Amino acid sequence: MPDTGGFVDEKNESRLYVGNLDLRINEAALLKMFSPYGKIISEDFLWHTRGPKKGEPRGYAFVQYSRKEEAEVAVEKMHGRLACGRPLVVRFASEKHLEESSYDHSKRLLLPEANRTRFVTGSSSGQMSRDEKVAAIKNKLKALEEDEKRDPKKQKR
Repeated sequence: MPDTGGFVDEKNESRLYVGNLDLRINEAALLKMFSPYGKIISEDFLWHTRGPKKGEPRGYAFVQYSRKEEAEVAVEKMHGRLACGRPLVVRFASEKHLEESSYDHSKRLLLPEANRTRFVTGSSSGQMSRDEKVAAIKNKLKALEEDEKRDPKKQKR
């Protein structure tokens, strides 16, 4: 492929950053979560290579699809979805780092409720543990409180 002068090439247009991963999520679980949206041609699961956390997951990974359209669907379906009680941050790897809290929060509020509360672990049952349910409820309450602060007209009646 010719030099694009610093522009994003086709490869990077289908590469996703996946952040806020719980330490219990491994490479197999990550692939299982993202494979329904298209053909994954590579994944980079990052690990600490030195220090006291050596060998532990870093909490983020990269997933690359064969086509940009598949990656777009994965972002739409997976961003904000709970995995082990934590909302995933999923965006194109080529995007500049946006302020995590506002980007995260605003996207989560726009997702349908079903996507926000669905959750993935290694089990195929789709059942949430008690701790994950509590975490989901706490996330929902926090989102509602922040929404109320932004728009005082939505106060409880």
